[in-house]
Amino acid sequence: MTFITAPTPPTELQAALSGLTKKHCLRSFWTTHRPACRGPRTTSMLPTSSSSAWASAACCRGTFLSWPRSTGYSNSATAPAQPRGRSLRAQTSWVPIRVRVLASLSVMLAIFVLMTVLVKVDTSSWTPSFFALTIGCMAILSGTSIIFNSSIFGMTGSFPMRNSQALISGGAMGGTISAVASLVDLAASSDVTDSALAFFLTADVFLALCIGLYLLLLRLDYARYYMKPVWPAMFSGDGQPPQDSPSPPLAAARSSDSSTPPLRPILKRTAGLGFCIIYIFFVTSVIFPAISTNIESLSRGSGSLWATKFFVPLTTFLLYNVADLCGRQITAWVQVPGPRSKVLPGLALLRTCLVPLFVLCNYQPRVRLRRVVFQSDAYPVLFTSLLGLSNGYLSTLALIYGPKIVPRELAEAAGVVMTFYLCLGLMLGSACSALIVHLI
Repeated sequence: MTFITAPTPPTELQAALSGLTKKHCLRSFWTTHRPACRGPRTTSMLPTSSSSAWASAACCRGTFLSWPRSTGYSNSATAPAQPRGRSLRAQTSWVPIRVRVLASLSVMLAIFVLMTVLVKVDTSSWTPSFFALTIGCMAILSGTSIIFNSSIFGMTGSFPMRNSQALISGGAMGGTISAVASLVDLAASSDVTDSALAFFLTADVFLALCIGLYLLLLRLDYARYYMKPVWPAMFSGDGQPPQDSPSPPLAAARSSDSSTPPLRPILKRTAGLGFCIIYIFFVTSVIFPAISTNIESLSRGSGSLWATKFFVPLTTFLLYNVADLCGRQITAWVQVPGPRSKVLPGLALLRTCLVPLFVLCNYQPRVRLRRVVFQSDAYPVLFTSLLGLSNGYLSTLALIYGPKIVPRELAEAAGVVMTFYLCLGLMLGSACSALIVHLI
């Protein structure tokens, strides 16, 4: 299916028709849209023929319509939507996405530069103030990180599914690089101050690189093509086919009025996937890192470096992040079960079994549950691998399905909603992990 998104030179027949219709365009446009000017807009006030509405609007601008070249194409796909659909925008439509992304990255870069400078500053004389400053910086970083992540994921909702999958895999890659850097620092570095300086400088470099790459992204024809706004389509929340098709819809200029999209149908449509996301990250944050980091090697008494120094960094942080990355990367080739399958929430619920499995390992200190069932260091390795693989695979499927089961003009808002589900699951899991640790 081929779409023509740019006006084509008029033929002789079109020029003749244009000369005839221009004389009556104002009159026909007024006749077509006159009822809409007398009161509140309703469905009955809109033109019954989508082609006539488009033709009258194009006639008054002296332009020619570029219709898709396809025999099976329906004009209703690009016709002006009902008034309720005209207000469909991104959830944070008051601030353009470019401003949100660049502003959040700039704020994070400024805070990390400040923290880099403070590494070499003696704060022993103003410890309470330094603590308050650190807490404030962490709060700002958390807020800007959420804005950045939700904006980027919402933006990729309009891209093909492979781009959303690559974005989510990139998050796991960041965790893997951090785990490797932590191991290298643990093995080679002897000065805590130099280690902190190296980590903060690395963050500064990567944030500056992110700003440059995002500015470059805005200049790529591929990205600009998918980031163009589209004509809104009517969305009732039921029966709308997925919007991720080989040929994206016709691009159009964004109207001047902006308001939030209808969140209720988005929440209704993504409720099943939202439950999966919340529960997957709930189980993960219950276990990692509150429980998994307190599992000790059974040979800790031997005094070996593996048991005392490298057991937790290797079997918890590095192994989990590598398994999580592998699980997310698998979704690039295998995408089963589908978004409507009952198997996906079933697999999410099945991950609940991982909580008692980790608790019955050599978690220390133990106050109420004295017995250690799994008397081998191989069990934490196996369970951590299952935790990372299942988290990466299932969460990535749910996250990339969300923006694809709604119309394209709602993809960015659906991406933001998916990020909200993720944060909610992490928050609930972190709160519940404290209770479970108290009960062990």
